[in-house]
Amino acid sequence: MKLTYRPKGVCSQLMEVETEDGKVKSVSVLGGCSGNLQGISALVVGMDVEEAIRRMEGIRCGNKRSSCPDQLAQALKACLAAGD
Repeated sequence: MKLTYRPKGVCSQLMEVETEDGKVKSVSVLGGCSGNLQGISALVVGMDVEEAIRRMEGIRCGNKRSSCPDQLAQALKACLAAGD
C-alpha cells in the first residue's frame, strides 16, 4: 500500500508512506526538519506498522498539538484503514 499524506499543523508538507505485509517499507517526507525526518524515516523502515504508530502517536512539537512523528503515525493509520 502506497499512500500520499498531507500533514496537518506541522512544518512538513507531504509524506509518502509505503507499507507491505504490515511493515513499513519506505517513508519520504517533504519539508520539515530534514535530518530528523530522514532519521525517523530510516528507523521505522522494517518496523511493524502498529508498533511505529504506538511509538510515535501523540508526540507533540513545542506548543503544537502534533508533530511530524505524530503525523507519520496518522499516515500509517490511514494505510491500515485502507487495507494494509
